[in-house]
Amino acid sequence: QVQLVESGGGLVQAGGSLRLSCAASGRTFSRYVLGWFRQAPGKEREFVAAISWSGGTTYYADFVKGRFTISRDNAKNTVSLQMNSLKPEDTAIYYCATNTRGLYVRTKGAYDYWGQGTQVTVSS
Repeated sequence: QVQLVESGGGLVQAGGSLRLSCAASGRTFSRYVLGWFRQAPGKEREFVAAISWSGGTTYYADFVKGRFTISRDNAKNTVSLQMNSLKPEDTAIYYCATNTRGLYVRTKGAYDYWGQGTQVTVSS
Protein backbone atom coordinates (compact mmCIF):
# COMPACT_ATOMS: atom_id res chain seq x y z
CA GLN A 1 0.00 0.00 0.00
CA VAL A 2 1.21 3.48 -0.87
CA GLN A 3 -0.21 6.73 0.45
CA LEU A 4 0.44 9.99 -1.34
CA VAL A 5 -0.10 13.53 -0.08
CA GLU A 6 0.29 16.54 -2.37
CA SER A 7 1.05 20.07 -1.27
CA GLY A 8 2.15 23.40 -2.70
CA GLY A 9 -0.89 24.41 -4.69
CA GLY A 10 -2.35 27.89 -4.55
CA LEU A 11 -3.30 31.01 -6.43
CA VAL A 12 -0.73 32.64 -8.69
CA GLN A 13 -0.78 35.23 -11.45
CA ALA A 14 -0.07 34.30 -15.03
CA GLY A 15 3.67 34.10 -15.62
CA GLY A 16 4.31 33.10 -12.04
CA SER A 17 5.67 29.88 -10.54
CA LEU A 18 4.63 27.21 -8.09
CA ARG A 19 6.34 24.11 -6.79
CA LEU A 20 4.19 21.11 -6.01
CA SER A 21 5.40 18.34 -3.76
CA CYS A 22 4.11 14.86 -3.12
CA ALA A 23 5.13 12.88 -0.05
CA ALA A 24 4.77 9.12 -0.18
CA SER A 25 4.70 6.37 2.37
CA GLY A 26 5.84 2.86 1.59
CA ARG A 27 9.31 1.38 1.60
CA THR A 28 9.24 0.44 -2.11
CA PHE A 29 8.64 4.02 -3.26
CA SER A 30 12.00 4.18 -5.00
CA ARG A 31 11.05 1.32 -7.36
CA TYR A 32 8.06 3.07 -8.91
CA VAL A 33 7.52 5.41 -11.79
CA LEU A 34 5.86 8.53 -10.43
CA GLY A 35 3.58 10.80 -12.32
CA TRP A 36 1.67 14.06 -12.13
CA PHE A 37 -1.76 14.44 -13.67
CA ARG A 38 -4.24 17.28 -13.62
CA GLN A 39 -7.96 17.70 -13.96
CA ALA A 40 -9.73 20.92 -14.82
CA PRO A 41 -13.45 21.39 -14.18
CA GLY A 42 -15.51 19.51 -16.74
CA LYS A 43 -12.46 17.88 -18.31
CA GLU A 44 -10.80 14.51 -18.20
CA ARG A 45 -7.81 13.91 -15.97
CA GLU A 46 -4.73 14.34 -18.16
CA PHE A 47 -1.07 13.42 -18.01
CA VAL A 48 1.38 16.17 -17.10
CA ALA A 49 4.74 14.56 -16.33
CA ALA A 50 6.37 11.36 -15.10
CA ILE A 51 9.77 10.26 -13.86
CA SER A 52 11.50 6.88 -13.80
CA TRP A 53 12.47 5.15 -10.57
CA SER A 54 16.04 6.41 -10.81
CA GLY A 55 15.09 9.90 -11.92
CA GLY A 56 17.16 9.41 -15.05
CA THR A 57 14.24 9.52 -17.47
CA THR A 58 11.48 12.09 -17.54
CA TYR A 59 8.34 12.39 -19.62
CA TYR A 60 6.27 15.49 -20.27
CA ALA A 61 3.06 16.42 -21.97
CA ASP A 62 3.69 18.70 -24.91
CA PHE A 63 1.79 21.57 -23.31
CA VAL A 64 4.23 21.77 -20.35
CA LYS A 65 7.55 21.12 -22.05
CA GLY A 66 10.04 23.81 -21.21
CA ARG A 67 7.87 25.18 -18.39
CA PHE A 68 7.51 22.32 -15.88
CA THR A 69 10.20 20.13 -14.35
CA ILE A 70 9.61 16.89 -12.49
CA SER A 71 12.12 15.59 -9.98
CA ARG A 72 12.28 13.04 -7.17
CA ASP A 73 14.21 12.39 -3.99
CA ASN A 74 14.04 8.71 -3.15
CA ALA A 75 15.79 9.23 0.18
CA LYS A 76 12.95 11.54 1.25
CA ASN A 77 10.18 9.68 -0.59
CA THR A 78 9.12 12.81 -2.42
CA VAL A 79 8.39 13.84 -5.98
CA SER A 80 8.13 17.47 -7.03
CA LEU A 81 6.80 19.45 -9.94
CA GLN A 82 8.33 22.86 -10.54
CA MET A 83 5.93 24.91 -12.62
CA ASN A 84 7.14 28.10 -14.28
CA SER A 85 5.54 30.51 -16.73
CA LEU A 86 2.11 29.46 -15.57
CA LYS A 87 -0.89 30.16 -17.75
CA PRO A 88 -4.59 30.43 -16.87
CA GLU A 89 -5.17 27.16 -18.74
CA ASP A 90 -2.92 25.41 -16.21
CA THR A 91 -5.66 25.89 -13.62
CA ALA A 92 -6.65 22.46 -12.33
CA ILE A 93 -6.39 20.04 -9.47
CA TYR A 94 -2.98 18.37 -9.66
CA TYR A 95 -2.54 14.77 -8.56
CA CYS A 96 0.53 12.64 -8.04
CA ALA A 97 0.36 8.92 -8.63
CA THR A 98 2.47 5.78 -8.65
CA ASN A 99 2.91 3.38 -11.55
CA THR A 100 4.12 0.14 -10.02
CA ARG A 101 4.66 -1.65 -13.32
CA GLY A 102 6.46 1.19 -15.04
CA LEU A 103 4.44 0.84 -18.23
CA TYR A 104 2.29 3.24 -20.24
CA VAL A 105 3.53 6.16 -18.18
CA ARG A 106 1.30 8.66 -20.00
CA THR A 107 -1.88 6.68 -19.33
CA LYS A 108 -3.82 7.35 -16.14
CA GLY A 109 -5.22 3.82 -16.11
CA ALA A 110 -1.69 2.45 -15.60
CA TYR A 111 -1.33 4.22 -12.25
CA ASP A 112 -2.19 2.36 -9.08
CA TYR A 113 -2.20 4.83 -6.20
CA TRP A 114 -3.31 8.44 -6.20
CA GLY A 115 -3.10 11.37 -3.86
CA GLN A 116 -6.05 13.56 -2.98
CA GLY A 117 -4.89 16.41 -5.21
CA THR A 118 -3.90 20.03 -4.73
CA GLN A 119 -5.60 22.98 -6.37
CA VAL A 120 -3.63 25.26 -8.68
CA THR A 121 -5.33 28.44 -9.85
CA VAL A 122 -3.67 30.80 -12.30
CA SER A 123 -5.26 34.22 -12.71
CA SER A 124 -4.95 36.27 -15.87
